[in-house]
Amino acid sequence: MQRREILLALAAAALTPRLAFAERTASPPGAEVYIIWPPDGATIPTGKFWVRMGLRNMGVCPKGINRPNVGHHHVLVDTDLPPLDQPIPSDRNHLHFGAGETEARIELPPGKHTLQLLMGDYNHVPHDPPVYSKKITITVK
Repeated sequence: MQRREILLALAAAALTPRLAFAERTASPPGAEVYIIWPPDGATIPTGKFWVRMGLRNMGVCPKGINRPNVGHHHVLVDTDLPPLDQPIPSDRNHLHFGAGETEARIELPPGKHTLQLLMGDYNHVPHDPPVYSKKITITVK
């Protein structure tokens, strides 16, 4: 390659936008996360209720603890899965349970809502392959 071509290639690489991708932690074989309560299709009489989270073939550990085969729960409310190669957002639609909680009291306004669980590693990044539950629908009275 000529010097001019090398300089042009370096300049193009420097000007190309880079996407920030987080390193992903491997999930154990057969890992499965699921919502124990409420069941799909449930009608909840009040806006405050408990979500109980289940997990198989994987352990629960607080955020910041980097150990194999563990993660912590995130409840996705009224949203789809986020990008699976980036940290899970933290907002009203992406609830973090980084202390290792397996149940949480949440509050939602009246109406129809969806809930889904997504496991995150010590840095809140979904595992590879990602471990997430089926999306359920509930109605709050």
